[in-house]
Amino acid sequence: MTQRILGKDLTVSSIGLGIMGMDHAYGAQADRAQMVNLIQSAVDLGNTLFDTAPIYGESNEQLLGQALKPIREKAVIATKFGIVGMEFKDGKFEHQLDSSPQAIREQVEKSLRNLQTDYIDLYFQHRIDPKIAPEVVAETMGELIKEGKIRHWGVSNAPLDYMRKAHQITPITTTENQYSMLFREPEQDLFDLCEELSIGFMAYSPLGNGFLSGKANGNFAENDVRRSMKRFSTEAVNKNQPLLDFIHQLAQGKNATAAQIVLAWELAQRPFIVPIPGTTKLSRLQENLGAMYVQLSAAEVAEINHILNQLEIDESYF
Repeated sequence: MTQRILGKDLTVSSIGLGIMGMDHAYGAQADRAQMVNLIQSAVDLGNTLFDTAPIYGESNEQLLGQALKPIREKAVIATKFGIVGMEFKDGKFEHQLDSSPQAIREQVEKSLRNLQTDYIDLYFQHRIDPKIAPEVVAETMGELIKEGKIRHWGVSNAPLDYMRKAHQITPITTTENQYSMLFREPEQDLFDLCEELSIGFMAYSPLGNGFLSGKANGNFAENDVRRSMKRFSTEAVNKNQPLLDFIHQLAQGKNATAAQIVLAWELAQRPFIVPIPGTTKLSRLQENLGAMYVQLSAAEVAEINHILNQLEIDESYF
């Protein structure tokens, strides 16, 4: 298992495991015993980074805590604060946000209990709270680090100026944003900021919610969020078929799977990128982690990027 460094000194496996889908967004809750076994199998395979959040359901943090408690020292746990609920407003769901210092302290204590641990390796502000200045949030993070409740902190989908201001108070270890061949927005400015400030980048939805693996056939469960995602609309799927064809061609040439090509390409973009694909299946976990051993030369990456730039990719999400 290869490793990467997030920020200045947080060493993690080059590919992590997002566990959101075990409880949230992708259908029915997965079997608890099977997921405990899957998470522990991930550790056995060399995966050290695990990502959860309270908004995925309290049971999601509890599941991770249960699985990792016997092997806590082998894992890097990432969880989040800032989203305290959801409300239905103007025909759509909106996040309820609270990153006030008192609310953060209440949230971190609850996460520590759910995770059955006395420290969190990486604590993300899940979404910025426009009512609270970045300096205030960063100062609270610094206090929690000094108290030993967290060891590192990060942001998710935060504006660049917000990151700069927060980083000056308490250095940000990593940011977590969407990134894949389907969604390349971070390449525009964010990667350069990460390089400048030595901030890591954890990529969620690195397989485009399963689209880029070529295995998402559109037959989703009633409570699977992908039923309403624009990227799975007939129009978007048809428009992005050339991208799938291109990935399949690359995979054949490398004796790899489509998912492995996508993840290997992502790893090759910058040395501080760590994808965190999710799965509930051991075979998919093994497949995803195998992407670390798919070698793409600099020339191959440049050629792939050139072709991607020529494709008219529909980046629709929600």
